[in-house]
Amino acid sequence: MSKSIGILAATAAAVALLAGASLAAAQTPAASDWRTIAPENLLVIDTTKGRVLVELEPRMAPNHITRIRTLADQGFYDGIVFHRVIAGFMAQTGDPTGTGMNGSELPDLAGEFSFRRGADSGFVAVPNSGEGQRGILGSMPIVTQPDAQMFVTADFKTAASGLFCPAVAGMARSSGADSANSQFFLMMDENDSLNGLYTTFGRVVVGQDVVKALKTGPEAMDGRVTDSPDSMTRVRTASALPAGERPAVRVLLPTSAAFQAEVERVRAARGARFSICDLQPGAELVGG
Repeated sequence: MSKSIGILAATAAAVALLAGASLAAAQTPAASDWRTIAPENLLVIDTTKGRVLVELEPRMAPNHITRIRTLADQGFYDGIVFHRVIAGFMAQTGDPTGTGMNGSELPDLAGEFSFRRGADSGFVAVPNSGEGQRGILGSMPIVTQPDAQMFVTADFKTAASGLFCPAVAGMARSSGADSANSQFFLMMDENDSLNGLYTTFGRVVVGQDVVKALKTGPEAMDGRVTDSPDSMTRVRTASALPAGERPAVRVLLPTSAAFQAEVERVRAARGARFSICDLQPGAELVGG
């Protein structure tokens, strides 16, 4: 199989991550303000620059997440390089040939560019954070229709889609909408031009500094890294790791007073430029 798999170029955008330091400055969360990520939804990516932990969101892209889990737990990703890294945009990996032209032996996947959200999804709206109704689902930034729309739909759900904000994980593909296979990318900054065109499947909750430290490629080569690229040394879901090696991560609930206080702090700091991409629920590594 030979295909050119890639994503569009980007411009950098400012971001304020809701990490431990800023949370402490605003309001100390209570123990009940946190949730622990299920081990099967925590992707552990060990790289030559350090560890990256991604929360998978199966409600948004169940087929792509099944693929990521399958390949990761088979050891498929072990040793694969970050073949395309563009500063201020994203880091792309997942091709065993390191060329960006190939994938796994499994069939390509149909795009999951949107999903159906129910009233019980746990979505928390963040008013005036961009066009449409935007907010947080789990740790993911999404845009969706209002809950009122659910009353006129057959499944009592409404349309929603992920947004390519900083730390979001997306599936790479070729020009065909249904051509994603094994390659994926981790966002360094936001890029609205990708929204609705690529599948979002998770978000980096720990290790975004590692993503930004990955070796970049020259602009003239569209970020292609040919000289000693960084690589993924081991990739597994936390549930596939031995108990003694299994990390645990807890994430701040967007319904918590601490998160809401931080939203208002960031909104005040950003003013008219405030957007959902300025927010990410705080996360803490609590084991492993």
